[in-house]
Amino acid sequence: QVLLVESGGGSVQAGGSLRLSCVASGYMYRSMCMAWFRQAPGKEREGVATFDTGGSTKYADSVKGRFTISRDNAQNTLQLQMNSLKPEDTAMYYCAATSYYCHSTAPGRYGVWGQGTQVTVSS
Repeated sequence: QVLLVESGGGSVQAGGSLRLSCVASGYMYRSMCMAWFRQAPGKEREGVATFDTGGSTKYADSVKGRFTISRDNAQNTLQLQMNSLKPEDTAMYYCAATSYYCHSTAPGRYGVWGQGTQVTVSS
């Protein structure tokens, strides 16, 4: 059983930066593909960035060049460095894990979720 706990959210002005962290517990973490999702009020949950077990990453077009996903298996952590933040990045951000559907952006493919951390970007 893998448990995920996110932290690092907050309120920033447009153009600012935040770094989200996700700490995983459970021996299965290193064999799972990880992702960051976000969900804004009234909108569907969307995939932001993914990181597979081989080190490959993918990003949503809306965050390419601004966000960087990284993973530290020694520390069982997943990070999301967010730069040049925009008001449209405002959302609840979730860390998620999947055993089979690496790089999927479909929320239903992920069986483990954290509780989320709020990011608010003001103009």
